[in-house]
Amino acid sequence: MTPGEATRTPATRRTWWFRVAAALGIPLLFLGGLELALRLAGYGHPSSFLVAEEIEGRPMLVENDAFGLRFFPAALARSPSAVRMDAIKPPGACRIFLLGESAALGDPRPAYGMGRYLEMLLRERFRGREFEVVCVAMTAINSHAILPIARECARLQGDVWVVYMGNNEMAGPFGANTVMGPQAPPLALVRASLALGSTRIGQWFGALREWLRPTSAPAGWEGLKMFNEARLPPHDPRREVVHRNFAANLDDILRVGTGAGAKIVLCTVAGNLKDCAPFASLPGRDLGEPAGGDWEAAIRRGQERLAADDPAGALIALERAAAASPDDAETAFRYGACLLAMGREAGAAAAFARARDLDALPFRTDSVLNALITAAAGRYAGRGVRLLDAPALLGGACASGIPGGEVFLEHVHLNFDGNYRMAVGIAEQVRVLLGDELPEDATGEWASQTRCEALLGLTDWNRRAVYREVLGRISEAPFTNQLDHADQVARLTAQAMAAEAGTHPSGFMDALAGYEEVLEQRPDDFRVREGFAEFLEANDSLGEATDQWQRIQVLLPRHPAGWFHAGRLLARQERAEEAEKCLRQALALRPDLAQAHTELARLLLQEQRPDEALAHFDSARKLRANDARLRVEMADALAAHGRRNDALTALREAIAIQPDYWEARYLLGVELAVDEDVAGAAAEFAEVVRLRPQFARGHLNLGVAQVRLGKVREAVEQFRLTLQIEPDNPRAAEYLRTLQAGAPGPSPSAGR
Repeated sequence: MTPGEATRTPATRRTWWFRVAAALGIPLLFLGGLELALRLAGYGHPSSFLVAEEIEGRPMLVENDAFGLRFFPAALARSPSAVRMDAIKPPGACRIFLLGESAALGDPRPAYGMGRYLEMLLRERFRGREFEVVCVAMTAINSHAILPIARECARLQGDVWVVYMGNNEMAGPFGANTVMGPQAPPLALVRASLALGSTRIGQWFGALREWLRPTSAPAGWEGLKMFNEARLPPHDPRREVVHRNFAANLDDILRVGTGAGAKIVLCTVAGNLKDCAPFASLPGRDLGEPAGGDWEAAIRRGQERLAADDPAGALIALERAAAASPDDAETAFRYGACLLAMGREAGAAAAFARARDLDALPFRTDSVLNALITAAAGRYAGRGVRLLDAPALLGGACASGIPGGEVFLEHVHLNFDGNYRMAVGIAEQVRVLLGDELPEDATGEWASQTRCEALLGLTDWNRRAVYREVLGRISEAPFTNQLDHADQVARLTAQAMAAEAGTHPSGFMDALAGYEEVLEQRPDDFRVREGFAEFLEANDSLGEATDQWQRIQVLLPRHPAGWFHAGRLLARQERAEEAEKCLRQALALRPDLAQAHTELARLLLQEQRPDEALAHFDSARKLRANDARLRVEMADALAAHGRRNDALTALREAIAIQPDYWEARYLLGVELAVDEDVAGAAAEFAEVVRLRPQFARGHLNLGVAQVRLGKVREAVEQFRLTLQIEPDNPRAAEYLRTLQAGAPGPSPSAGR
């Protein structure tokens, strides 16, 4: 016994513990009081994925639009898609939660995602039981956000969970090449940060930190083009950190789910391998000379041989290129394309998978992540977890056996066929997991895709809208950087045209009757009503479309979509007072909804309230820092109300954002001509005709400016080009006659 131990009596030990407790307890008491005070004052926001809401007298759970603030900077925060579920599970119902990211959600139209098909399949086959598929997937998140969602689901009596996640691990929150915060921090730091963000104190400190030291994140959400320069070398150690964090998060998700009594369908994740080239390539090391020259020469040779329909010769050249630069993703993709052209599907599949894994913009689940999913399913196999191999399932729908454009819209988002096939695969696993819990099988087979789509209200009008939206997405970087971008555009254009062919007037009444029949059976299905509104608007039935959005307002009173779209359509019907009310309500729910600010600004302009309109345009501009088109619209409004200098600034901002925006350059040229800056106007019009050679007014106004600058020969050429495009253009013909006659010509001025 030491002297210290001999003198430490029970009384002194109690005193020592009291001092320790006081030292810890006083700060904890202070923090607890501060947290309570902030909550009572209404500061901050709930951090859960779901929040309680009473709708038409029923206790419901709906999405929390502030959920993303824990994971994203405020300017980039994503919000969940609409969710509506009973707070208390109905007796006898089978509740299925679908967890994941945008691919699981069914982006760009959750109404036709795998979860929606799954619900129709189960309802049709097992009609003696009610099925409720609740999609708690969300765009742009990853396993760090899915884990807290899973913890919420564990308290909500889910019978089955479906987990389909992995695409956003590298680029999403805390990923290896994220632009939305720290890159690949240790898991303990991530979880401490998220725990702090769930408190009002943490939210206050976060807001203070952002105010004192703004982040370098983009000023607003811009989709994948935000990541265009955030390239990740193939063997960057941050990838390994992400893999470890994913494995830990996945293990916790499975532990939480099985601990809550849920059976789980765990899916490996498919990506478009065959028809989606890498977004970016980094060789992984400096090739230098002569290796760099050898690689470039081999690539050129390979391209020449492919163009000559000689895949065998191309393969030899590409093998040399791969030897010179073994970590180049594009070389691996070209190699796979050669093997596929030669009928060597197995080798092609391996090459395409390697190209995906080497992609310097890793937006697809890689081989390591899928291996971790497979291993986790094995560890939990005895606890009600079944593995679904999504790449094999979807590859089986493609002639080559390699997942491609047959089932994908672009890189990871499934088309209608892909979502149906995934749903059938999941439904089969659910059938096995639930076994005797299911009623007697009424049909013995799964409903057809056609039947499911009838129940979902999917028409060719809706299909066309989806393809058009995706075509718009892939018109920007990083899609435009892909080797096969032109092929992707051609494929989606053909699919859009096929859908267009089905949107004929003779089919309108049948589609209308189909929607009405579905809504008679499921009047509270807001997803069907969304599709119905889209269908009605496409057929210029604006009043009826508005009715659907107004019903959605009742079904989802906290979600801004019903209010925004109703307001937008009411404005088109010149019902200004009602439109303004709806748009203001949308902004009350989501002050950062840039589209609502823009629509309200347009409406206020029509109502001759320019100052209010410009204030909302400015709010939209701040929220959409890189929206060049919005700047042009603002410029029109500013010019119309005498603020020409501000209009010129807005046009210059548009061009700085998008240098090839020819419309902005044309309008700037017009305004500069009005200001007598003829040289500046000529420079803008010269860019216009370079970017848009068939735009007659561009050539005409360039000719006008050149006349005023004394460049008669150049002006004559521009007027001739104008007449080639528009032979009946009277101004061009008059100017050309005057100049050819040797007269000084009229005093021309630019015009829109």
